[in-house]
This record gives sequence, C-alpha cells and structure tokens, in this order.
Amino acid sequence: MRLSIKNFAATILPACLLSLAAYSTPITNLITTTTTINMTDTTAHAALPAASAFERTIDGKQTHLFTMKNKKGMQVAVTNYGAHLVSALVPDKTGNLVSVVLGFDNMEGYQKTAGSYYGATVGRFGNRIAKAKFTLDGQEYTLAANNRPNTLHGGRKGFSAQVWDGKQVDSHTVEFTYLSADMEEGFPGNLKAKVTYQLTEDNAIHISYEATTDKTTVVNLTNHAYFNLNGEGSGTILDHLVQIDADNYTPVDRTLIPTGKLEPVKGTPFDFTTFTPLGKNIHTDNEQLKFGGGIDHNFALNKHTIKTPIARVKGDKSGIEMDVYTAEPGMQLYTGNGMGGFNTIRGGKKDGKQTAFAMETQHFPDAPNQPNFASTTLKPGEVYKTQTIYKFTAK
Repeated sequence: MRLSIKNFAATILPACLLSLAAYSTPITNLITTTTTINMTDTTAHAALPAASAFERTIDGKQTHLFTMKNKKGMQVAVTNYGAHLVSALVPDKTGNLVSVVLGFDNMEGYQKTAGSYYGATVGRFGNRIAKAKFTLDGQEYTLAANNRPNTLHGGRKGFSAQVWDGKQVDSHTVEFTYLSADMEEGFPGNLKAKVTYQLTEDNAIHISYEATTDKTTVVNLTNHAYFNLNGEGSGTILDHLVQIDADNYTPVDRTLIPTGKLEPVKGTPFDFTTFTPLGKNIHTDNEQLKFGGGIDHNFALNKHTIKTPIARVKGDKSGIEMDVYTAEPGMQLYTGNGMGGFNTIRGGKKDGKQTAFAMETQHFPDAPNQPNFASTTLKPGEVYKTQTIYKFTAK
C-alpha cells in the first residue's frame, strides 16, 4: 500500500561478485547477469544489487544481502534489514530477465523510505488498527498512531525497520528470525517470529511466516512488495490485467479503517472477478476510491486453499504473469496511490504515482477491534503459520 516509478530506460552495471552473508557465516555466490531487457518502454541490464551496498551496521547489528537463483535463471535478493524482498529478476517470454520488484541498490534507500515499506515484512500487525488501540482479555493496549489516527504496519518502528538474524539455508532458501520483546510498539508478549524465503524451480517465491508468543497477543504478518510486471521504470501499472477471486470487499471510512461490513464488488470499481485492466475504473467518481486515492482496500477472498491462486496479474507489455497463493482470508490491493516521485529507485527513476501495485495477503485490517472478522489472536502454546506465494510465468 505505498509507492512506484516510470519509464525504465537507464543502464545498470551488472553485478559480478555478490557476497552472500549468512547470519553467522558469510558465503559467496558468483552471479553474472548481462541479459538485456527489450520491451516497449524498457532497455536495461537486469542485475541484482551489489552485496557490498548492504553491508552496514544498524542498531549494533550487521546487515547483509542474500541471493537465490534457480535453474531457469530467475534470481531473487533479500536482506535481513526488515526481512525485505529486495529484487526479483524474472525471465520474460523471450528469456530476457525483467526486474519486477521495485526497490533500491543500497541499504540507505530502504532506511530513507522506511515508511513506504518497499518489499518489507510488516508486523507485528500488518495493515491498520483503528485509533491505535485494541482490547485483549479485558486489557486495553495503546499503540503508536503512525498513520493518524490509526496504527499502520506495526507502528513507528515495526518489523520492517528491525535488523533480523539471517541465515542462508541453501542456494534456494534464506531464513530470518526476530524476537519482538513484550510491549514493543505497545504489543503484549515476547513474540518469536520467523520468515523464510524460498525460490523454487517453477519460478515461485514462497514467503513462509511462523510465530509463537509467551503472552496472548495479536499478529498479522505479510509482505509489502511493489510489483510492476513490465519492469521497473516501465510506466504505470494501470494497463496490467488483474483477476481476484473475491465476490466481496471491506469498504472503509475516511481513515481507511473497515466499516465492518462486507459489500459485493459487482457493479463497483472493485470488481476484478474477471480479468480487468487495473486502471479501468480507478478514476471514476466513487467515495471509496476518493478515500484511498485509488484502490487501497481489502478483498474478502472466496473459499480457497493454498493450492489455487486467489489473484492473477498479467503484464501488458512483458507477457509476464504473476499468480498469488495464500490460505489467508483476505488480500489488500494497493495501487501505489501515495507514490509521488519523491524517491529515486533503481535505474535512477522516480517512484511516480501508480507505477507499482502491492498484493498483501492477510487477515482483515482492524481485526482486533472487529469481532465479526476472523481472529488474529495468538495464545501461548499456539503456532502462527501462514504463507504467501508469488509465482511467475511468461506467455
């Protein structure tokens, strides 16, 4: 729910030696990428960032860049700062690599834009909590109102701005762990969180979340990657075709807190039950669109399992398609309405309005305050588990 860019026609020098640093033992992968992207609006060398640009000390802890690569040539980079998804290079229909995740080539870019959540793991509670407070077991907890008057994505310094412990499990898997202390950002309980990134041979990024607590708390973890399937800097995402398996969505008030109702998408700008251009109705005179400056809404997904995609997106220029899988009951679609060209991202481009979209799988926003929504409560002895899968193909 936050940012983006425009025409991607700059040249990025390919990264040759990428040093992968595991939490305890750094390792080195040699990845050489000189593939040229040839699309209508994009001509550039797609390459992962240099590992050295992510070697920093933040809050007394070391940050690193970790990379993964499969046999089909897809490449992914992540960092233990905020457990961010930094980059994803996906083969298009001609085999050329396209950079489909917006981001930065150095750690400083992520630090400066922390409130925009580029590729971040967000928690302890993803999305909004109304009026920055909730009641649990009869006790009221007060949080930071970092998105006044509400709490957004865990508060002023949520999981996205913390340095996690990182470990490169193998060439396809990276694991991050973080202990969120009792009352950090106002949330009760010592929460042990784990996020695992895995790149599979079928060009899918699996993001698995796990958490336990020693005191009853609330938890709702997700990823905030910004995607443009035509490539970074290739223009707006308004001509991307989108399909979402949701007959209903949760309308919001002026502060983007759900009203508690479920309303049909049929006959509204939120109807993506069949493939529809993302921008087809985004500028219509609609109160909900005015509240969000575009689409920034939770879709109540139809009955599903992790085995079937709940959303599908087609890049109109690249031929790259992305399927989204989850067992979560909801997904937030954000069309980059707040992106205003204030930040310079990879390739020297600006993050212009609606040049990327986010699809955040989740429990519903403000669930701790709305008993008719599925519960986000986690108790001692229970294990929180969820997963987001972004799978890419090209046609």
